[in-house]
Amino acid sequence: MYTENDISLFTYNAMESFCLTLIVDNECKIRYIGQKYASKFGFTQKDLIGADVRVIIPRTKLPYVLKTKKPIYAELFELNNGELIVCNRLPIFDDENNVIGVISVSFFDNLNLIDKLSTELAVLKSKNKIYQKQLESLKSEEEIIGESVLINQLRITIEQVAPMNIPVLLSGETGVGKEVFANAVHMASNRRNNKYIKINCAAIPNELLESELFGYVEGAFSGASKNGKTGKFELANRGTLLLDEIGEMRMELQAKLLRVLQEKEIEKVGGTKPTAIDVRIICSTNQNIEELIREGKFRKDLYYRINTVEMEIPALRDRKDDILLLCEHFIQKFNKIHNCKITDIEDKVIELFKEYDWPGNIRQLEHVIERACVTIFTGKLDTNAFRFFLDTIQLEKVSEGYGQSFQEQKQETERNLILHTLDITKGNKTEAAKLLHISRSLLYKKIDKYNLKD
Repeated sequence: MYTENDISLFTYNAMESFCLTLIVDNECKIRYIGQKYASKFGFTQKDLIGADVRVIIPRTKLPYVLKTKKPIYAELFELNNGELIVCNRLPIFDDENNVIGVISVSFFDNLNLIDKLSTELAVLKSKNKIYQKQLESLKSEEEIIGESVLINQLRITIEQVAPMNIPVLLSGETGVGKEVFANAVHMASNRRNNKYIKINCAAIPNELLESELFGYVEGAFSGASKNGKTGKFELANRGTLLLDEIGEMRMELQAKLLRVLQEKEIEKVGGTKPTAIDVRIICSTNQNIEELIREGKFRKDLYYRINTVEMEIPALRDRKDDILLLCEHFIQKFNKIHNCKITDIEDKVIELFKEYDWPGNIRQLEHVIERACVTIFTGKLDTNAFRFFLDTIQLEKVSEGYGQSFQEQKQETERNLILHTLDITKGNKTEAAKLLHISRSLLYKKIDKYNLKD
């Protein structure tokens, strides 16, 4: 804490030969400035006494220190003439702990060193921005949005299960956000600081999936890299591996996966030497695994291995109370991504959304919000912003009245979802497939099925 009695101490000790000194009162008026500091602005000391520091130094941080009562130490600051100085800004208190001013002591000796430090700091800041974006991306991925009973129950389950390092199976319809819950399990576990590797079993051809999971040695097959390849299991060692769409894995590979889970070791394609691994497995599927077992398409023993804990992620139609929170979350997300300035969403829209069953689940809701955001771009999202979607809802209601079958409704919704996604990506099918979380080949099949070719 600094008092009025300390001002003279700072003033006299901070010699003009090696530092710049400035004192302002609680109205940002300059009460003292060293001659050397004043000359950098083309004035004398007398000229600047009583002047508003915000006029002389437009980007000054002194008002911030006045407001927060918090000092700022050793910060690089660029003067109006482009010169760099190192600033220390300290609040001045009276005997009753009220801020009555701020003193700034700025060092300018050895400017070459400061310039070098500035360059290094710029590099670090650039890297920090990259890391911050990655962190924000991960945080948004792991964030479970919703306060419904079903979602809160899942939060409790994750909190209990995450530290145990046991396999977890996440089941639910396409688009319910299974990956978000998988991310939450990893981030709540004791492996959160280690690798988190994801692989979509449906997006990789069966003949390549084995080498993707377990890796291969030099010369394992025609076209193999001469250096071999490290598989996802090995990459995820001491971390977590998410096997998305586990129900699509072929039976022969299921047998090898079962052995890995039992023995906790892998053997690369073409190799003979096993490698011990320590990996936490999370699996997800939109299929009924028990039905696949009855059809002979999934191993019962593997199912028992991967579903030590099974969490069923609810469809959006079963958690409609979360729609408002989800909409607000997506608005914030797309404001950042697309630099939109959407402020809110109309209550009437939320009411209409709650009347809809959302066959595409949260992913469909997200796409609808994104299209509205990039179309309106600023202000409040009202019913006009969703005309493209509300018309579809009304058409579906009319169709239902004329006895449209459930399968026909489902296909129509899927067709519209693909159309909306292609519209968002401006026809880019690779990006559309990523947004839909399906393989590009499957998207092309759907495009052919619904005759959506250009």
